[in-house]
Amino acid sequence: MPPVNAVMWGVATIPLALLLFTLVVLRWKAQEAAATGVFAAILVAFGMYRMDLSDIAIASVAGVWESVLILYIIIPALIFYHVIDRADGFDALRVRIKSFTNNELFLVLGFGWVFVSFMQSISGFGTPIVVVAPLLLALGVKPVYAVVIPLIGHAWANTFGTLGVAWVTMDGLLQMENALLTAISAGVLLWIANIVAGLTIAYIYGRKEAVSYALPMVVAISLIHGGGQLIGIQLWEPAFANFLAASLGLLTLAPLSRLGRYASDTDDISVRPAMQNGSTEAPSSGSAPTAADGGTVGASGSDSQSLDDQGYMSLSLAALPFVVLAVIAFVTAAVSPIGDALELVDFHIPLPGIETGFGVETAGISSADAIAPLSHPGTFLLISTVVAFFAYRSAGHYEKAKSRNGEPEQSFSGAVLATAIPASVAVIGFLVMALVMDYSGQTSVLAEGIAMVATERTYGFLSPLIGALGAFMTSSNTASNILFGGLQQETAASLGTDEGWILGGQTAGGAIGNAISPGNVILGTTAVGIVGQEGDVLRKTIPWVAAVATLVGLAIVLFTAIGFLGVV
Repeated sequence: MPPVNAVMWGVATIPLALLLFTLVVLRWKAQEAAATGVFAAILVAFGMYRMDLSDIAIASVAGVWESVLILYIIIPALIFYHVIDRADGFDALRVRIKSFTNNELFLVLGFGWVFVSFMQSISGFGTPIVVVAPLLLALGVKPVYAVVIPLIGHAWANTFGTLGVAWVTMDGLLQMENALLTAISAGVLLWIANIVAGLTIAYIYGRKEAVSYALPMVVAISLIHGGGQLIGIQLWEPAFANFLAASLGLLTLAPLSRLGRYASDTDDISVRPAMQNGSTEAPSSGSAPTAADGGTVGASGSDSQSLDDQGYMSLSLAALPFVVLAVIAFVTAAVSPIGDALELVDFHIPLPGIETGFGVETAGISSADAIAPLSHPGTFLLISTVVAFFAYRSAGHYEKAKSRNGEPEQSFSGAVLATAIPASVAVIGFLVMALVMDYSGQTSVLAEGIAMVATERTYGFLSPLIGALGAFMTSSNTASNILFGGLQQETAASLGTDEGWILGGQTAGGAIGNAISPGNVILGTTAVGIVGQEGDVLRKTIPWVAAVATLVGLAIVLFTAIGFLGVV
């Protein structure tokens, strides 16, 4: 293990610091910032962490391999988006949904917090961001905010969501003193992230006026989300707890939409910075922004009747690809025989393990690291896309869209590749940087350096920060738990502090950190056509992650001090 001292810790921060500086301060494109991070990580690994060039090559190939999982979502997601968009499906979806309520704030919260949480409960790997960001764009949300909102809204669901994959992984990896207590502790901490997410999205939409206006809805949904998840953890099964809570939250939208407060326009909210038309005044005359500006914002016509007159598709047809995606994701995850059968088809590239000059050992890639394409979200997206394409084509909606809008400026393949290529380069760069840092020991030194400055009373404050660091490095709460779960458990034991709260803080921090994970950010910018603006997204999500991780850390310190949940 490399020595954990100020010098080694300081140089390990260089790749991350350069990455954030170039993205957030200099506003470089993601692929440019990623190249800088990779170069810095390799220099530190070779110059300070005693890693041979051959081992750096192996780590780099492993990073490329890991990126395949994300690229197999990015490219299908782009195809998914353009198949719907070229039939004017998003325009139809936006206006027909507004026939139920014209309340923009209700719709933004409904999609950006409630629906994205439901999607996360059944399908992770960034799929919820890919699905919801274009829907928010169609509602009139500005492109950057259309990415920021679901990133914040889905974060709380990242531990027990995707049918509990992050929790199940940590539970299987570690011998916990009391797994139920740890799961409950995580549920309590994630509840904090949930309610802050709802309030934050309302604030993003319309500042303090919107928070006051949305407060009853946020409280009601958060009670169902947070309380339902805790009930599911204790009385059912942690792996299904988030699905229970998120489903109940989604069902609650219908009665909430009938309340007088949310059944009418949000005319009382004077400033709406997240929306394309940022005030309640009528928009000036002129054409609506097109896809080149981040997506078509509005369809011609103001109501469902005008859409029918112009040949726009029905709500059920517009929602078809999303329904198909949700059904496939749930069935394959919940029905074990189907999921197990799909995972029988897999492939991997064999890579040897390595050992650095400091004795850091990393196992090679084997069949245990294989990709099962038939059970991957990318395949589910492609199936949903094929269903949508044939349904829209048979109903003549592509021809109708052409007659309304004229020929698209780019061919279908050109539109996909124009975004897919820079996004793919960025994802590969981020994953290569992360794997070089991991294989060389830089990531472990960063985490242990943080843990070394803590005491029994203060370590709880730092545990979610370590979890968030892991999610940022790996774009995955599950990977963060694998990377740092053992470290957190050992540190808790050596300091004599409560293991349940520390491990709960680890996975809660990993969930929160998904709002700044480069993989998720790129998936979002790709989905709404703003690749290159990842720094703009991070400038808004980094403060949120820092604030929520701080709140969660303070809660752990308080709960540990008073002995809350000390005995079950």
